[in-house]
Amino acid sequence: MTIPFDPAELDPEEFGEERATLEMDHEAAIEHVREVCTEVGFGFPVEFSPSEMLNEKVDAGRDPYYVLGACNPKMADRALDATDGRIGSLFPCNMVIEQVEPGKQVVHHVSIMRIARLLGLPSDDEEMDAIIDDTGEMVETVFDRLGE
Repeated sequence: MTIPFDPAELDPEEFGEERATLEMDHEAAIEHVREVCTEVGFGFPVEFSPSEMLNEKVDAGRDPYYVLGACNPKMADRALDATDGRIGSLFPCNMVIEQVEPGKQVVHHVSIMRIARLLGLPSDDEEMDAIIDDTGEMVETVFDRLGE
């Protein structure tokens, strides 16, 4: 399978990459990210710790790594319509909290809306542009508040 672009040539802005560093322990960072996202309008239908699972199943020795599967129902509904339902395979919008050292967490997010655009999923380009703008503003607000 060939994708229609060279991923190495993409600017992180094209796929909506956001990062923030938090100086706090891992559990506090998860709660902080959850609170900020909730204030902005995201809910969390899915949460899981890949590090816990991998450490348990294959003795991976991974540092804490947690995924908050964020979703704004109005945006998800619009995105399903704008992609003839195909974006559902990318849901939810993940906020990753990764411990890079004790007391230091990196929060990472990529825009599934922008990724859907890059993959050619939208059937309604105008609506997808509006969704990208709207979700982009929400995520920007989250990352601005995380930095406070």
